[in-house]
Amino acid sequence: MESEQRLKRKRIYRPYTRAQFLSRRSLILCLSFFVFLMFLSSERFPIRTVSFHPVVSVPSLSILSKNSLQDSFHAKLRFPLSVEDRVLFPDHLLLLVSDKIDEAEKLDCVYHKVLNHKDVVRQRVLSVDEFDGFRSVVRCPLPAWNYSVAAGLMWRGHGVDYSLSLRSNRTVHSWDRLVYEAAFDGKTAVVFAKGLNLRPHKESDPNRFMCQFGLKNSDEEDEGFVVLTEAIVAAQEVVRCSLPSSIRNNPDSAQGIRVTVVLASRNDVKLVRMPSAVRFRNSRSYDYRRNRMRHKENIAMPSVAKLYNSKSYQTKRNDGKFELCACTMLWNQAPALREWIMYHTWLGVERWFIYDNNSDDGIQDVIEELDFQDYNVSRHTWPWIKTQEAGFSHCALRARNECKWVGFFDVDEFYYFPRHHRRGLPGQNLLRSLVANYSSSRMIAEIRTACHSFGPSGLSSPPLQGVTVGYTCRLQSPERHKSIVRPDLLNETLLNVVHHFQLKKGFRYLNVPESSIIINHYKYQVWETFRAKFFRRVATYVVDWQENQNQGSKDRAPGLGTEAIEPPNWRKQFCEVWDTGLRDFVLANLADPATGCLPWEKSLL
Repeated sequence: MESEQRLKRKRIYRPYTRAQFLSRRSLILCLSFFVFLMFLSSERFPIRTVSFHPVVSVPSLSILSKNSLQDSFHAKLRFPLSVEDRVLFPDHLLLLVSDKIDEAEKLDCVYHKVLNHKDVVRQRVLSVDEFDGFRSVVRCPLPAWNYSVAAGLMWRGHGVDYSLSLRSNRTVHSWDRLVYEAAFDGKTAVVFAKGLNLRPHKESDPNRFMCQFGLKNSDEEDEGFVVLTEAIVAAQEVVRCSLPSSIRNNPDSAQGIRVTVVLASRNDVKLVRMPSAVRFRNSRSYDYRRNRMRHKENIAMPSVAKLYNSKSYQTKRNDGKFELCACTMLWNQAPALREWIMYHTWLGVERWFIYDNNSDDGIQDVIEELDFQDYNVSRHTWPWIKTQEAGFSHCALRARNECKWVGFFDVDEFYYFPRHHRRGLPGQNLLRSLVANYSSSRMIAEIRTACHSFGPSGLSSPPLQGVTVGYTCRLQSPERHKSIVRPDLLNETLLNVVHHFQLKKGFRYLNVPESSIIINHYKYQVWETFRAKFFRRVATYVVDWQENQNQGSKDRAPGLGTEAIEPPNWRKQFCEVWDTGLRDFVLANLADPATGCLPWEKSLL
């Protein structure tokens, strides 16, 4: 009897097995979900509230209509863009934005009054460009004196609270002291900084610097996890540091990591070497205070530079390197590009790197047209003013895995082969053939060519067939030279001066005789063209025309002064020798036999 009752109690109180429990739970959930669906589909309980927005996951091959995608896109525009960094230049304000911006004409720069954040004004953006493949740059006008330079961005017609765009970051960096670019280079990082006060044209002591890698802005109080490494070399605006081992072993882990330069105090030439990694905490702990005290004498510069493992620096071409490439930096010289690129492509240049220094003359359209015609041209947005030497260092890194030789020369400079022309020899691919002769050399890493400076040649308006045909009068004596270099044989400082680089030890440059090759430098063109050049230069150590400095320098027009006023008899100046060599060379080799038109004229039709 007792045993029967015990068995009955076991049957009554026996716990469910796991399988039974899950089975019943699943059944209840399915029934609940079915009832919920019935509720949603019921006409008796329609959903009319605007606060309910179901989320739809869209696959890559979406079945949504085009209008639905547009509505989704415009809904995104209701929110202000997040400004990562702001840089104050003398003539504009630069904003770095993580979003890709496709409709710049619908974007406004927004400024608030210094003492009243609710009082805001809007101005249209000056321009928008894609930057480094991951960010966009937005150029804004300078605000009125009583408005803050901590500008935000808004889509036109959308009245979103402006304060939302200021909650995360209000910092405005000054351009004269800033780390502005960084790039991978094997086991090192090359960092570009303004305001290091290093000696021009010479190497400096790297012991004064370290590089700091971290995920946050260097000026934020909670700096998070940062890694410090020692500088290897330093010159002008470039500091090269070793990479932290974690990044060196896995470069993809460093996508978007911020890097800056740490300076020693002026009274201390040698940095206090800190541990390779330091964790700064929010709490005011003993470790936090100790690290702050040790770091007090060493100042981290403000930075907008981020490291990205871009394929353009790391990946080598499968079909081998180009024999000859060219790199230049320019500002508002779009009309000169066609002739310059088409002519030198005929001479053998296979790849073009155009560093655009804030142009606003439609250069993107010209480059897209040339690239469409298979001239292999790429435009790189380089918003940093007065940084030509640093830009060339950056280009040398970028081109190294694509090119055996890279020529660094300007869009008003044209190579010419007098000896070949006099002998009536073919001219096509002459420049590429020249450098190919030294590609296997164990000594020659740079080819230097002298320049002849041409004047307006009696003209008062730009020549219709281009500068090579129109300008035929020059100064008698040649001036500085320009260079074609082997980028894999440059000194690790990447130091360059007036278009030539410092080479690795054991390598030297070759001066090509003027009788075989020369550069025609169309430096002093008609006043209409020269005036546009007058206002700003891209070179770091060359003063602008309007500045009252170094007026006797060869970088300036002798006797021009500092005002953009046409001097008397400008069209007859700088004319000592009539030289029609390149004009005749171009007409003999490139003019259409039937029409006499040159290739760059056809592109203008």
